[in-house]
Amino acid sequence: MIQNTTLRAKKKTILGSLIKPKFKQPLYLSVGLVLGLTSFNMTAQADATTGEDDRTQASAVDVNAPIAALSKLTSLDNAKPLKVIVPKIQQFKTKTGVPVLFVPTTALPIVDIDLRFNAGSARDGSISSTGFGIANMTATMLEQGSKRLDENEFTRAVETLGINLGSSAYKDMFTVSLRSLSDDKHLLPAIDLMTQMLTEPSFDEHILARNKARLLVGLQQQKQDPNSLASLAFDKALYGSHPYAHPSVGTLETVPSITRQQLIDFKNRYLVAANASLSMTGNLTLVQAKKLAEDITTGLPTGQAAPILPEPKPLTKSQHIHIPFPSTQTTVLMGQLGDKRATDPQAQQKQTNFAVGNEVLAGGDFNARLMTEIRQNLGYTYGISGSMSPMLARGPYQIGFSTRNDKARAAIDASLVVINDTLKNGITSTEMKLTTDNLKNSFPMGFASNAGINGLLGMMNFYQLPTSYLSNYVNRIEQVKLSEVNQTLRDTLKPNDFLIVTVGQDNPWNEKTAK
Repeated sequence: MIQNTTLRAKKKTILGSLIKPKFKQPLYLSVGLVLGLTSFNMTAQADATTGEDDRTQASAVDVNAPIAALSKLTSLDNAKPLKVIVPKIQQFKTKTGVPVLFVPTTALPIVDIDLRFNAGSARDGSISSTGFGIANMTATMLEQGSKRLDENEFTRAVETLGINLGSSAYKDMFTVSLRSLSDDKHLLPAIDLMTQMLTEPSFDEHILARNKARLLVGLQQQKQDPNSLASLAFDKALYGSHPYAHPSVGTLETVPSITRQQLIDFKNRYLVAANASLSMTGNLTLVQAKKLAEDITTGLPTGQAAPILPEPKPLTKSQHIHIPFPSTQTTVLMGQLGDKRATDPQAQQKQTNFAVGNEVLAGGDFNARLMTEIRQNLGYTYGISGSMSPMLARGPYQIGFSTRNDKARAAIDASLVVINDTLKNGITSTEMKLTTDNLKNSFPMGFASNAGINGLLGMMNFYQLPTSYLSNYVNRIEQVKLSEVNQTLRDTLKPNDFLIVTVGQDNPWNEKTAK
């Protein structure tokens, strides 16, 4: 019998690690298996035995044999190397000093705008030592009315225009995004609503009380979600006193104490021009883009850039945490401290090397070693994958899956064996070639839409990456060398020091369940 459960860990594919923010971050846009924010679904698989297949020998398929039909596809013989032409990025600054990246696209009458601030939940503690959830509540309430329009009027205006306008808070960034038709009839009033959000939020006391009540219900429900419990425990144990340790939405203890004044203080301190970056994509000329950028940012206070976040300290030994939970499944989250977002070419190449190696080891497809061994060969889970989530400070590296309670320890041990074997013996040239070909060929899909392009621009601008970052992506893939990939894996992953969190009925670390 097969039982299903959903693991809400973060599934980030390769371009997510290389190009997208993490994590827990938005762009979070995917380029085939390359590039997102946000989550993977893992379902556990009990040991299931299958009966004899009564098909004849002739109808059986050898899945390891080459596909004979491919030899007859003569068009493959004449296939030319992929030539990628990335969008031409134009950059400028507003009068208030906000850096802007702009790509004109005229195929559709649409404009995407992405305004990001260095102002995620990692800044909550600077407003109040017990104010976890302030950034998230600020983002929520920016959409709930301004000084000119109450909540219902603001929502009606957004719906009447047919635009997408919203704000979100993550660990290290705060985003305000807009998608609108590009004609003046729609775009100009949409920009006005966006600026009202930024400069004239009402932060109504009654709405704040309602939001807190609803959020507290959600946080209570979170206690019934094993995946949420695992993620919260993992962050707390991995980051300790670092600002990344607390959940962006806050906690049952801190949410009730959030005040309107704290939201005002957060907005005034962090939603400022010196702390902002802007990306724009769509049916605009450069002149129009510059005018819109000024309209959006002119009302922002100049302010000051947020201070650099401290670097978290890595764990020096393995730690096992078990959370009892009445379920037939055990949720497993294991990993360590990972990398911060690379900004210089040498570090970017190293992250590319790791991403290629990790895709072979822990990618989400069926060619990945963990998926092959833990799912296909051993039948412990429906899916297992792991990814790096680089942020302004060092983000996490996590591997997640779910399995039957009595197989949890065996699945964990088997996963560690695969990881250690890969570090010892390395990936093969064939595995590396398959991965790099996939990455190069799927890369153009990342800028096949306005939203895809704008997400990449927003990420690049927020992390202060050069415009050549995108155009050099294929070059970085082509410069990958097998020896360097394997060495980077060994330098980065320390499975003997992994933090391992389990949520389930039985503690896998008890002697009786370890057998």
